[in-house]
Amino acid sequence: MPLLVVPALPAGSLATQEQPHLPVRPGVALRPWRDDDAPAVRAAFDCPVIQRWHVRRLDSDDEARSWTAQWAGRWRDESAASWALVDADDQPVGQVGLRDVLLTEASAQVSYWLMPAARGRGLATEALLAMTRWAFTRGGFHRLGLEHSTANAASCRVATRAGFTVEGVARGSVRHADGWHDMHLHARLA
Repeated sequence: MPLLVVPALPAGSLATQEQPHLPVRPGVALRPWRDDDAPAVRAAFDCPVIQRWHVRRLDSDDEARSWTAQWAGRWRDESAASWALVDADDQPVGQVGLRDVLLTEASAQVSYWLMPAARGRGLATEALLAMTRWAFTRGGFHRLGLEHSTANAASCRVATRAGFTVEGVARGSVRHADGWHDMHLHARLA
């Protein structure tokens, strides 16, 4: 069935460019994931807080390597993007990314998490802002959405500090280990 509108972002908008490295603050940056990040990713997914809100765990080093390896292909097929948030030693301390990329609508959903040692210093907000700036300028996106459980106050603080306006609540829309959660819906427009 033909579209009646021209896609807001043409095919190749991401795939024809290299996934960028993005500065966050002095000594902290966003970069594409590498295979040697797998141990840090496995440690992150062992964190009960990350498991609670992201409803996933990694049970082996092979699973962690598969997780890091998937992102290059997802960038090329323009379905998602993920960056490692790295410290001055180039070691991952978190993640920020785009999910459910829709080139036709120039939109995506945002995700982020931090390892326990990196929390409480504003890094999630700054990393989200760095990725958002890139998405709205060089990435060409029109809208970024963000959802989190209404019970996740820390994620709500990150979203609002990064300028993602609350648009409403999707009642009982996501199932976590402890049952169905209402989700805050946030978004930013270019």
